[in-house]
Amino acid sequence: MFTGKIGIDLGTTNTIVFVPGQGFIINEPTIVALSAPDNSVLAIGKEAKEMIGRTPDDITAYRPLKDGVIADYYVTKAMLQYFIAKAAGRFNIFKPDVVISVPAGITSTERRAVINAAREAGAREAYIVKEPILAALGAGIPVNSPSGNMIINIGGGTSEVAVISLGGIVTWSSLRVAGNKFDQAIIDMIKKKHSLAIGEQMAETVKIEIGAALASRSKTEFRVRGRDIASGLPKDVVITANEVVDALRDHLMDIAASVQSVFNETPPELAADIMEKGIILSGGGANLRYIDEFFKRVLGVAAYVAEDPLFCVAKGSGAILNHLDIYKRTLLNKASGNR
Repeated sequence: MFTGKIGIDLGTTNTIVFVPGQGFIINEPTIVALSAPDNSVLAIGKEAKEMIGRTPDDITAYRPLKDGVIADYYVTKAMLQYFIAKAAGRFNIFKPDVVISVPAGITSTERRAVINAAREAGAREAYIVKEPILAALGAGIPVNSPSGNMIINIGGGTSEVAVISLGGIVTWSSLRVAGNKFDQAIIDMIKKKHSLAIGEQMAETVKIEIGAALASRSKTEFRVRGRDIASGLPKDVVITANEVVDALRDHLMDIAASVQSVFNETPPELAADIMEKGIILSGGGANLRYIDEFFKRVLGVAAYVAEDPLFCVAKGSGAILNHLDIYKRTLLNKASGNR
């Protein structure tokens, strides 16, 4: 099937691809497996993720994006090539227009790298839009209204906070504390408290199954399998949800402090709008249990999790693709411009 437009939520942890009329057609890990001798690409996405922690020395499972921006140009280009070809269809002779999400704090050099990588990977034209704008569009926020709206997008590499009004970002903050740091905090906690070494995938499973932002009275437990640090042998331990809450607390407080700093720079009229309407939470990190209540308690402002928070940015790219001609003239210039 011919696909002339593709939206890519290029995340540090996951890449989600949206095609108008077809919806979300790809949701795969942003991981590339490389063969060490010649640095050739062996696998991308799900197949590459399955290799993490299981590969011989000459194969490396690699994340080409760090904190939402390109850390390795060659590998990112190969990955974009894979996703664009998969979305457009193998026999598609026409190059598609691509809308790609980038962090709010992206530099002009990083921006050029994403555009060039996308063009070399098979895009006819690449449009770069800042994540908070896309997340807001995907969450159904009327971004072009003169009223102030705040969104917190908690991804894999970055948590971005932005106040949006009249189609542009008024104040923002980009913090390199998000899902990956949550996973590492869980790994460290289990190592310290239970003398058990676990991998990234197990930590992510723990976060999804019993992760929470606030402690609760219900004793939710989860059995974790890893390697006993003392004996080196496989071992199971049972951990509780409240242990995970303790492990994540400092990182969540860092995100709350980032939100506070954005409030401090927000014009009073827009801050009043946000107080009235509340804060919208998006990104995979917004799936953490009780995270809306956590922000409400810490900041004193109501918070609401968007519908399908993981897909908000990709949904936003779809909204832009559906009205590309209009957005080319207005929003794309504001949303892609550098501060």
